[in-house]
Amino acid sequence: MIRNAQRLLLHLTMLAVVFGILPGTALLAAGKPRSRWTPDQATAYMQRQPYPVGANFLPKNSINELEMWQAATFDPSEIDTELGRAQGIGMTTMRVFLHDLLWQGDSAGLLQRMEQFLAISKKHGIKPVFVLFDSCWDPNPRLGQQHAPIPGVHNSGWVQAPGVALADPAQHKRFEAYVKGVVGHFANDDRILAWDVWNEPDNGGGGNYADNLPDKVALMDAMLPEVFAWARAEGPSQPLTSGIWHDEATWSDPSKWTATEKIQLSESDIISFHNYDWPEKFQARIDSLKPLGRPLLCTEYMARGNGSTFDGNLPVAAKNNVGAINWGLVQGKEQTNLPWDSWAHPYTDREPPIWFHDVFYSDGRPYREAEVNLIRQISQEKNAAK
Repeated sequence: MIRNAQRLLLHLTMLAVVFGILPGTALLAAGKPRSRWTPDQATAYMQRQPYPVGANFLPKNSINELEMWQAATFDPSEIDTELGRAQGIGMTTMRVFLHDLLWQGDSAGLLQRMEQFLAISKKHGIKPVFVLFDSCWDPNPRLGQQHAPIPGVHNSGWVQAPGVALADPAQHKRFEAYVKGVVGHFANDDRILAWDVWNEPDNGGGGNYADNLPDKVALMDAMLPEVFAWARAEGPSQPLTSGIWHDEATWSDPSKWTATEKIQLSESDIISFHNYDWPEKFQARIDSLKPLGRPLLCTEYMARGNGSTFDGNLPVAAKNNVGAINWGLVQGKEQTNLPWDSWAHPYTDREPPIWFHDVFYSDGRPYREAEVNLIRQISQEKNAAK
């Protein structure tokens, strides 16, 4: 009898998705709307989780988040293999980018593939952080077949979300449906660690892309609070965040926060940040955020050629009880083992003297055995102490 009721509930939920009803309104899907968590609520939540150590994840056969998630190129077998490698070195989380166009093109399919991804993640003891929007790289995303990697260039196919569509007020209802649909569907799903609502929202883009949206930051600052509000309206049982990333040492002084940082730091349930610097600066960033009294999660670090390494920064994060998510897991079409300067000087006729990002070669061998041993050791020590 109970099993039949469960089947009926699942059937009704999927019908709601298939027939275009927002998944956030599906039976028993979303939670009650909530306000920002208190520091104590956020701390209690993170104390119940495994120590967050992991990577920003894109399978080796995808050039960007669209290629990862679209039906024609979604590859559960490769995802299973790569998350198995992550589990083997003690990783407990992955930061994974979504895209609003995926919802527009095939909302039911996106939810189905996210369900598959979460099932694979749970199998490997990994709780992902999902990213909803992103201001980095190509501002003109398109569904369908993605272009091949530019030879020798770092992250040559990544696309912004929403990109230039940010300037079109008529698109905002679509953005709202996307946020509420995805967060609402998974609002009570304990397989998810957190929602990162917008990656580096005030980033100008990067690479060699033309700045064809001059009012981008102002437009984003207007929408970012709405994104937090749309997500909170679905009552997620997971925390919301958006990571600050500028290198200025002003994070401990609210009077010096940018307009974007004020939104991020006043809306986030847990505080996330990016840092690709030497350990001393990494520690300084942590110290500047501690007075906020909330759990800290570094959602991007580890750029070997820039002085940010596993052996230098991961012990600092662990000592301060800060979660640590490095950029890149497996060498692949994203080409983030190549340095940032490859946009100006492509590495077409030479290998970089040192890998910039990534942990494994495409065949599964660790780039550096000592690094994976350190990740495993720190993860084991931190989780044994919980």
